[in-house]
Amino acid sequence: MMYAVPKEYAVRLHHVRPRFKNDIENVLIYLATEIAKIPELSRREFAEYVNNAIIKYPGNSELSKQTINNWRTEITSLFGFIEHNGKYDKCGLRAKELAEKGDLIEFFKIFLFSFQYPASHIKPHSVLKLIESGVRFKPAQYILKLLKYAASTEKARPYITKAELCHCVMSDLRVVRDNDTPKSTWNRIIANRSIGVKYPTSGDVTRYASDIADYMVIANLLVTYDNKRFYLNNLEDEAIQKYIISKEWFSAFDTMIKNRESTVPIINSISDEWFRFVNRPLEKTDFSTNVLSLLSDDSVERTEVEYETIKAFNALIKSNSDISTKDIGDFGESLVFAHECERLRQGNRADLVHLVKRIPTALALGYDINSRELDDRQRHIEVKTTVSSKPLDFNKIHLTRNEWNAAETDRSIYYVYRLMINKTVPRLFILQDPVGKYKRDLISMVPAQGADLNFPSSNAEVGFYEELLSWKS
Repeated sequence: MMYAVPKEYAVRLHHVRPRFKNDIENVLIYLATEIAKIPELSRREFAEYVNNAIIKYPGNSELSKQTINNWRTEITSLFGFIEHNGKYDKCGLRAKELAEKGDLIEFFKIFLFSFQYPASHIKPHSVLKLIESGVRFKPAQYILKLLKYAASTEKARPYITKAELCHCVMSDLRVVRDNDTPKSTWNRIIANRSIGVKYPTSGDVTRYASDIADYMVIANLLVTYDNKRFYLNNLEDEAIQKYIISKEWFSAFDTMIKNRESTVPIINSISDEWFRFVNRPLEKTDFSTNVLSLLSDDSVERTEVEYETIKAFNALIKSNSDISTKDIGDFGESLVFAHECERLRQGNRADLVHLVKRIPTALALGYDINSRELDDRQRHIEVKTTVSSKPLDFNKIHLTRNEWNAAETDRSIYYVYRLMINKTVPRLFILQDPVGKYKRDLISMVPAQGADLNFPSSNAEVGFYEELLSWKS
């Protein structure tokens, strides 16, 4: 039996689908970093700067001008990287935060926290259709409420599939217009399962719901073990609760929704206001990634053992530096600090461990850690940390002016440690003497409020991956 939403309740929600979705985390952190460097400019000038950055992304050099423009508008409309102010554009707060903190999981949590229908992430005529249909819906919030309700009633851990999300939630006006209760929606889903209902999956019918589910996985709000069934991440209950109780809503369309009428020019005039809303400060709603939650696994078989392992690991880090697991930069530095201490111990130089020091930011020396070689020479280490649900590429590093100047002065004793924290084993890439590598044409350098370094991480002459010793200590 094939399921169909009753005709009187059928609706199609959609949003921009980035053509780089399969590489979305790498693309977003690269472009956030690039856009954060651009000053406020006219819309035309700002667009040119962004287009130039897109062209430089690996594999894009042969893309057509239209495709480059499409990339820019997709990023602008969906993720709000650019804030519009009349005739001028500037970098949005969300892009600045991602560029500064390297916390992709936090970025997706905030993105989904604001994401709603209707809004200016789709074209005005599409917004008009939603208004005329009375749609007023926040997908991530509703999905979390739905699975929370299910968890309170089901004996087994509840899940939802992408097809169920599409047809029983996002394509049904009872949910997206009438705010049907999670209980009612869940009962429909369970009833369909009990009689073996199948759902249409041809074409792009489930792609938009699929995007939301995938983004919620990147945000660490949902987990999936087969990309078919999606469960609440029980280790993110604090963040999930913030979604569930939130009253935040972009209300500029509400009167139009109530009256079921508007016009494209009116909707278009609200666009700038929407992007200001997306980029509003959220000091009272902290979504910074908790590394314990990220590195742990909440599956029934592994939760207790693995979570205890991570807690022991966290204790090791805290014994070296009393920092929060939500301070990603500090956490990465502490990982590297512990790594350096263990490297010296394993090299039979425990006598040098006390010389490994973290450098206070206020000293502005251009590096984060003063370590030692096994022969007692100094090793100055700048740590660059990124957090994501999956491993990212390591082919680009930005050094500030102060860091680049320190690298020029220190040369062979200056190291950049590129640390990627993700759900699996953290990855550490080590680049020694970036100035020397640049002068030997092993890496490229572009002056950009410091230096943008681009390099092939597969070239052993450039740098090398090293096991993070603090992870196994």
